[in-house]
Amino acid sequence: MLALRLLNVVAPAYFLCISLVTFVLQIFLFLPSMREDPTATPLFSPALLHGALFLFLSANALGNYVLVIQNSPDDLGTCQGTSSQRPQCPPPSTHFCRVCSRVTLRHDHHCFFTGNCIGSRNMRNFILFCLYTSLACLYSMVAGVAYISAVLSISFAHPLAFLTLLPTSISQFFSGAVLGSDMFVILMLYLWFAVGLACAGFCCHQLLLILRGQTRYQVRKGVAVRARPWRKNLQEVFGKRWLLGLLVPMFNVGTESSKQQDK
Repeated sequence: MLALRLLNVVAPAYFLCISLVTFVLQIFLFLPSMREDPTATPLFSPALLHGALFLFLSANALGNYVLVIQNSPDDLGTCQGTSSQRPQCPPPSTHFCRVCSRVTLRHDHHCFFTGNCIGSRNMRNFILFCLYTSLACLYSMVAGVAYISAVLSISFAHPLAFLTLLPTSISQFFSGAVLGSDMFVILMLYLWFAVGLACAGFCCHQLLLILRGQTRYQVRKGVAVRARPWRKNLQEVFGKRWLLGLLVPMFNVGTESSKQQDK
């Protein structure tokens, strides 16, 4: 348990460090290299468009990250008490989290990168956090590949060029042909690629579970769920304002689960 609680602190710090390093590289390395294009117009310059898109992806990723942390699943307590208090016992869709030490409604899993449980109140924000984190990482990887291609005069036309970039760069780094800053960017390329694919896979997996009306905890425990239309399952999590939530980080108000909690 001590190791899990330590991971609950280290993982968010690790994510925030990656976010800070990515922001610094984008602002002070990738954007200045794009401003050197003399053929670009000031209004639609690559640097301006790249900066606007990166800030949009980053703002949604960090905004939903904060909402996942703030909107913790409700603590439903325990089933201890008199017979008059029995109706308030947690339903079968709840689970007691040992890390958070509370019972949460529609418990899905405990996310160590946010240090919080994922349940009824923050599921939509968690999915959008995974979506925009994957997009920001993969977009940063593309910008980093363009930067490395221009600085080191490397062509990525061959499909295996990206796979052989790291071992080739390591040998050139120790021989003095590659600078330390360029080697750091190359290492970040593989980190962005790994984090982007992991978040994209996790996002797709969560969406599949939502379409089925299940949670990861229910699948892991083999709990049977009531069959419902997939549209109703989506609306229960994303609500009627799903399009606005894709553009602006916001709490999942208007969903069926939040209405049930307010009653």
